[in-house]
Amino acid sequence: MIENKTLYKTAEEALSIIKSGDRVFIQGSAATPQYLIRKLAERADELRNVEMVSITTYGEIPLTEERYKDSFFVNSLFVSANVRDAVNSGRGDYVPIFLSEIPHLFRSGILPLDVAIVHVSPPDKHGYCSLGVSVDVTREAVLSAKHVIAQVNPQMPRTHGDGLIHISRLDVLVEVDEALPEVDYSLRITSKEETIGRYIAELVEDGATLQMGIGAIPDAVLGSLTNHKELGIHTEMFSNGVVPLIEKGIITNEHKYRHPGRVATGFIVGNRKLYDFVDDNPLILMQRTDYMNDTSVIRSNPKATAINSAIEIDLTGQVVADTIGTYQYSGIGGQMDFMRGAALSKGGKPIIALPSVTAKGISRITPLINPGAAVTTTRAHVHYVVTEYGVAYLYGKNLRQRARALIEIAHPDHRERLEKEAVERYKYL
Repeated sequence: MIENKTLYKTAEEALSIIKSGDRVFIQGSAATPQYLIRKLAERADELRNVEMVSITTYGEIPLTEERYKDSFFVNSLFVSANVRDAVNSGRGDYVPIFLSEIPHLFRSGILPLDVAIVHVSPPDKHGYCSLGVSVDVTREAVLSAKHVIAQVNPQMPRTHGDGLIHISRLDVLVEVDEALPEVDYSLRITSKEETIGRYIAELVEDGATLQMGIGAIPDAVLGSLTNHKELGIHTEMFSNGVVPLIEKGIITNEHKYRHPGRVATGFIVGNRKLYDFVDDNPLILMQRTDYMNDTSVIRSNPKATAINSAIEIDLTGQVVADTIGTYQYSGIGGQMDFMRGAALSKGGKPIIALPSVTAKGISRITPLINPGAAVTTTRAHVHYVVTEYGVAYLYGKNLRQRARALIEIAHPDHRERLEKEAVERYKYL
C-alpha cells in the first residue's frame, strides 16, 4: 500500500492550517465531514471571519450558531436546512448559481479557496482515496484549494468515476470511524404524493433517461415505475428508490448515449443499504457536476425526463423553487440545468411537480408569485406541471391557455378565486 503515515494528524493539528480570513470549502451531502466541523468549532475563539462555502450539508453545523458569528460566516451555494437560519439572519448569505457552474467559480478564481475539508475512503494500495458519495463540486474544490484536509473513514463507500483522489493531493489526513447520515423520504409519502407519482409515471416512457432529486415525490415516482422497461439514470443525485428498480431489471441504462449500461450521478444520499450498494460497484459512475449538469450532455440522452419540485407557480408558469417570499429556503441547484437539458433532448420531458396546497391549505398555484420571491425556472422553460389533481401541459400555450390549464390542476377550494384573478388580468379565459 502506498501510504504516507506522516500525513496522518490529529484533528487539532490538521485544522491548524485554517487561519482567520480564510475561505474554506466543506464537502456536502452524506459526505459532510461532521467530525472535523465539530472540531473546527472548538477553534472559534482564535479565529475571525472564516468564510465557509458549501452546497447541501447534512447533520448539525455548529459553525452557524449565533455565538460564533464573529468567527465563521456561511456563504452558501445551496441553502440546506442546517444553515437556513444563519443565511436568513445575517450570519450567512447565499450565492445564486447553477449547480453546473459552481466548479467554474473555484477553477477561475472568482471564488478562490484557501482550504477544502473533505471526507474520503481509506487509500487503496495505489494511494487513491475516493470522495465516495459526493463528487459533485467537491472534485474541483480539491483541485483548486491551496490546502486540503481529509477526514478518512472506513465507512465511506469507495465509488467509481471522477472521485478518485491520490493522497499526494491531500495535505493532511484525520482518521475517523463514523456512520454516514441516513435519510428515507419514502416514510413521508402520503396519498397526495402517491397520486402525483402515478401521474408522473404515466408521462415517463420506456427507455427514458431519468433525473430526479430527493424527497417524497421522487420516491413516489420511482415506486410507480415498476411496470416500465429499460430506463436509464443520468442525474445530479439519487436516493434509495433507484436500487429496487435496478434489482428488478427496470433500470438498465441501455438506451443512454452517455455512459450506456451505467448509472451516472454527482452525489448520493440515502440509507445504509444504498451506501452498501454503491460501494465499489462499477455500475455506479460518480461524476463532477459541471459535466453531469451540462445541458449539452443532458440533451444527448434520449427521452431525458427531468422531475423537479416547486414551492409555488404563478398562472403564467413562473416557478419559484428556492424562496418563500424574501426567505431563502434552498437554492437554484440543478433545476434549470436539467429542465433545459430535458427540453432539448429528443423526446425529452421537463416536469415540475408540487402538491396543490401547503400544509396550511394555501394554494401553491397563485395569480402572482409572493412579493420578494425569486423565479427559479422561467415560464418559457416550463412544459409539464403536475399536482395531485392532474397534469397541465404549458408548452406552446398562450397566457390565457396556461392560466386555464393550471387552474384545472389547482385545489378545488381555490379554483374560483384563481379564475376571478385570471379574468381580471386577461379580461376573459
